[in-house]
Amino acid sequence: MRHPPRSVLAAVAGAAALLGSVTVPVVTASGAAPACSVEYSATSQWDSGFQGAVRITNNTAAMSSWSLAFDFAGGQELTQGWNAKWSQSGTTVTAASESYNGSLATGASVSAGFIASWSGSNAVPTSFKLNGTSCNTAVEPTPAPTGPAEDGPPVLHVSGNKLVDAGGATRRLLGVNRSGGEFMCVQGRGIFDGPVDDASVKAIADWKANTVRIPLNEECWLGLSTIEPAYAGTNYINAVKDLVAKVKAHGMTPVVELHWTYGQYTGNSAGCSDVHASCQKPMPDMRYTPSFWASVANTFKNDRTVVFDLFNEPYPDRATSTTTQAWQCWRDGGSCPGIGYEVAGMQDLVDSVRGTGATNLILAGGIAYSNDLSQWLTYKPADPAGNLAAAWHVYNFNTCANESCWNSTLAPVAAQVPLVAGEIGENTCAHGFIDQVMKWFDDRGLSYLGWTWNTWDCSSGPSLISSYDGTPTAFGTGLRDHLRALNG
Repeated sequence: MRHPPRSVLAAVAGAAALLGSVTVPVVTASGAAPACSVEYSATSQWDSGFQGAVRITNNTAAMSSWSLAFDFAGGQELTQGWNAKWSQSGTTVTAASESYNGSLATGASVSAGFIASWSGSNAVPTSFKLNGTSCNTAVEPTPAPTGPAEDGPPVLHVSGNKLVDAGGATRRLLGVNRSGGEFMCVQGRGIFDGPVDDASVKAIADWKANTVRIPLNEECWLGLSTIEPAYAGTNYINAVKDLVAKVKAHGMTPVVELHWTYGQYTGNSAGCSDVHASCQKPMPDMRYTPSFWASVANTFKNDRTVVFDLFNEPYPDRATSTTTQAWQCWRDGGSCPGIGYEVAGMQDLVDSVRGTGATNLILAGGIAYSNDLSQWLTYKPADPAGNLAAAWHVYNFNTCANESCWNSTLAPVAAQVPLVAGEIGENTCAHGFIDQVMKWFDDRGLSYLGWTWNTWDCSSGPSLISSYDGTPTAFGTGLRDHLRALNG
């Protein structure tokens, strides 16, 4: 919905009694500026309806798209709007940017208007969120903890080639992936695949896992118009935040990870021809991914127990002519050979996260679907917070799937920075291969996460469980028993 018809505007002009502008005040603490400011105005009102407007000011990192959410408090019903894609689900109203006004620089403002019906009262909304971040209220930084939490996961940071907690004790990330958030929403089927209630999260903890990796979809998080409103924007963000809270409540570290992104790629090994975030792309896109990470970082920057995994499985090497071009594309982005959209490199994403003030631990996977770290150290992005670790994925069918490769390419990386195997798995419905992986990583005090805590066919998933109560598949039995032996 955009501009209302002229006939509607004429009727409004004839029937309305002009109201004074009703503006929600900006509340700040200690003189700090809010992340965003929203002025809400009801400019005119008549017996059964009114005309309103919002003015949004962005006070954080520049964004290429925006989505504003608020709740009508008096039973109002949106009928149409302009200068934004307007929608309403229950009491929640969402205004998403149009193609011509999505770019919002730091300090810039944008306005949009609407018409709605009302009866009984026309109460003014009291809270607003821009890309999931609360507006009109400054959020004070959380003081750094002086030691590890007694209950809940630790705040992790890099010390040499180890991950350590606030007390300086070495920590390992050992656990599982919880897939669903990357694909269900874009397919219009929900937000997560299977239950994410407390019982299902407790079942993960009962395996003695200490970490859960949560794959995400950038279009769903940003609330783009291509996604069902029920599974996008605020609804999606709140669902992710709720799962993160449940993971933490059971003492486990949440890793939020960007899995599926925008950008049309039809070259070698393309997962789909769709421009939208409906499959794995070779690299993240400059159009939306920096905004995604700025929004995610703003959401979790005051909770440094949350870990950020920048991009699931880069494969620019399938598009470029040389390995050097692939690694340059990986770090620097821009116009990469063989990729038809502007790429956001790992340095761009690190900058997006750190630009919010977030100092959370960041993971960055290499090329060849994160299976090749041979030049990771050479092209390592600069991190002003010094809190960057290497991520690696391995399955029995990957190229680097034997100890000889691990010794030659992984060991040098692990000698300098923390190394996290964000996905380990095999398509045999057995666990002989991941047993080898876990032993190699155990011998060096490294981290690993099994793929995946979903009830799929273990030969095509592969899947760790046959039921969300934690009943393992034959493949999952290997990881479960190993975690229990380590942490039991």
